[in-house]
Amino acid sequence: MHAIQNLNHTLFLLVNAGATTPRWWIDLAVFVANDIVYGVPVLLIALWLAGGPSRRGAALLAFAIAMVALGANQLIGLAWYQPRPFVIGLGHTWTSHVPDASFPSDHLTLFTSIGLGLLFGGLQRVGAATLVVGLLVGWARVYVGLHFPLDMAGSLLVAAACSAVLVPLWRHVGAGLTARAEASYRWLFARPIRRGILRA
Repeated sequence: MHAIQNLNHTLFLLVNAGATTPRWWIDLAVFVANDIVYGVPVLLIALWLAGGPSRRGAALLAFAIAMVALGANQLIGLAWYQPRPFVIGLGHTWTSHVPDASFPSDHLTLFTSIGLGLLFGGLQRVGAATLVVGLLVGWARVYVGLHFPLDMAGSLLVAAACSAVLVPLWRHVGAGLTARAEASYRWLFARPIRRGILRA
């Protein structure tokens, strides 16, 4: 375990932005690390509003995987707390963050879960793009000093494991759950749907 920690710290210091890094580059990395994640709910809502059982089913599957994976992250953090780099005074930290568990990264877990859910839901291009953006976000969070590289590896494993459990189950219950969700949506938004503002 000591050797793994040493490797983790060494890799972190190789990626982490140093004191001579240009400020504009730091600002861009902080934006990628902290703000792109807000596009995830926008993406899922857009897929749902686009209509069609395939898109809506994929969005629901992705959401389900993400919620289970993020829940698993919380349990891992409670059972095995790993401090963030700035808590132990390692490297440079370029944005503020609460000193909660570092392992695994919720950000990369979210992007990976959503990406895998969309891939397995049949939306290959959107899913692949989400995974690529997620890897960029994961790199940025190490770069600005919020995470260790192995936090990102843990995120990939958690998301993959949750996908492996939920995707086979979704093949049996997904169509029914999607139909129920669509029925609820049509009832809640009946008026804008009738007016043509939203798709049925």
